[in-house]
Amino acid sequence: MPKIGMQPIRRSQLIHATLQAVDQVGMSDASIALIARLAGVSNGIISHYFQDKNGLLEATMRHLMSALSLAVRDRRQLLGDDSAGAQIRAIIDGNFDDSQVNGPAMKTWLAFWATSMHQPSLSRLQRINDHRLYSNLCCQFRRVLPLADARSAARGLAALIDGLWLRGALSGEAFDIKQALQIAYDYMDQQLAK
Repeated sequence: MPKIGMQPIRRSQLIHATLQAVDQVGMSDASIALIARLAGVSNGIISHYFQDKNGLLEATMRHLMSALSLAVRDRRQLLGDDSAGAQIRAIIDGNFDDSQVNGPAMKTWLAFWATSMHQPSLSRLQRINDHRLYSNLCCQFRRVLPLADARSAARGLAALIDGLWLRGALSGEAFDIKQALQIAYDYMDQQLAK
């Protein structure tokens, strides 16, 4: 019989082992056996908590999405400025938080995006993530711009954030977060100046 309170500990171990495995060998070669070995548990534990590898990937992505939400929320709460520009900057900063731009997280996001095109549950998570970014940006742009312009600015900035993140992830070099932030801030400033 499992010990009381072990479920969150085991789930966390397995999620972190998944991030580590994807970082080391990629999603396709991140076998259940490798993930279990990295977590220091038996293969059966993964089935017990997540059913299969797809369930584990979904839980890992929920973990990364939660970290992203917390990064944005924490930055927004620390603001002494409630202006639309300050709120948008906090959203931008959260998307380039260390929890999102470290090697294991970036490789897992890339694997998730590729897999989400073929897995309905992951596709749903991607749509949620995409909609969350767009709606948060649109809400802030809407404070300053007419609705059509706010929607366009939000779509453009969301695409720019994703594109900067993707280029950074695929560059093979250290991610220049400072440069990515500056490009996103410049776009935001141009939109807010309309």
